[in-house]
Amino acid sequence: MAQAAPWRAPSDVEQWLYEAKTRGDWPGYFDVLARTDLYVADSRARVDAHPGTTVLTPHWNSRTRTECLAVFTAGMLPAPVENTVFDSGELDWFAHAWTDGDPPWMVVNPGSPCEAFFRTTPEHRAVWSWHAARAGGGGHPRGQIRTLYVGGALHGPVAHGLACGALLFVSNGEFWNSLANHGFGYSNEKNRLAQWWDITDRESWRGCQERLLDAEVISPVWEFVLDVRRSMALDFGGAVEVEHWRQVAERVLRHNIAAAAEPRITPEGVTAPRHRSEAEVEAQVAGVQRLIGRITRYEARFRADGLLPEGKSVRSVEAWDYGRASAMARWGVGARYCTVAEAEQAVLRAGTAARVNYRSWEEFSAGYILGRCLHFDEEEFGDWYQGVLAAHRLLTTDPASPWLNIPWK
Repeated sequence: MAQAAPWRAPSDVEQWLYEAKTRGDWPGYFDVLARTDLYVADSRARVDAHPGTTVLTPHWNSRTRTECLAVFTAGMLPAPVENTVFDSGELDWFAHAWTDGDPPWMVVNPGSPCEAFFRTTPEHRAVWSWHAARAGGGGHPRGQIRTLYVGGALHGPVAHGLACGALLFVSNGEFWNSLANHGFGYSNEKNRLAQWWDITDRESWRGCQERLLDAEVISPVWEFVLDVRRSMALDFGGAVEVEHWRQVAERVLRHNIAAAAEPRITPEGVTAPRHRSEAEVEAQVAGVQRLIGRITRYEARFRADGLLPEGKSVRSVEAWDYGRASAMARWGVGARYCTVAEAEQAVLRAGTAARVNYRSWEEFSAGYILGRCLHFDEEEFGDWYQGVLAAHRLLTTDPASPWLNIPWK
């Protein structure tokens, strides 16, 4: 009789739980639980009707012959469906949220080889809190490459498109390759999109997704100045001096402003001229000159930190939109604003756009990071920069990195 294939844990967390269970190391099992998020199922209709609340809904368990609450680690979550959602909490949250009327048992990852049952008396929950305190807080472990080995794309075009969002997901401590995404849980995914993107429904998600895929969210001024330098580099066949770049950018900008002040005949008719005051023109010129200075200083720092090779520059910051387009597809699934199939198509488009416009993961990364810094960092080189720099270094050196295992083209 053929032996059954050994169990393949969907991620490292489930493997660690399985190993702790196998050796009877229950303190070690709780240490793992204390360092990750735990998810509980809920009705989407109930969550939408009562946002910000969580209900611990039990089910009858034949093994304990009592009501039991099922909790899951991220790798054990099923594919997203329309009416059932999952919200997440840390082990210590469960320890304090439990009341006398809640189930007397909790089961972790029911039906799997890493399944375990635990009593939920106040004394038992005090042990949970002790492990959580020792772990220094749970949640997604940030700054790590987390891979979904079962249920996540590892090779091919979908994996490539997902890897375009890896800088963000490594920084956040999420799976880089989870397309059937639950993220931080349904409520948190909705809140993330509403807070950071003003997205509150399917239509606003779709509109933002399309703008990201078309690289229309980044500032056109950033691309203007980079395009001027890129054209100059092609014309002169080498590096472009900063002062020469400034002069040409000013000349092109003034020409474009003057051209816009003239009526134009287009297939749609006559375009009305757009007149700008002298003060407005000078302000735009000054803004472009400041931007060139910022880009130059960022690139110098990038070279010092190994983000850019010596003598190299960032060609385009469209990577920031393509990387966020890959992420937006997954966030849409988590918030139930799109289906997994729709997200897959968006991820494929993001990967294709990235390959067309960049020549390597490293070049893509530098463009992404410059866009992020121009938007958020204000030349402070603080968390907005340091976090993504750490992710870049992991993704370009760790043997488990998708960037080292998925060819750029």
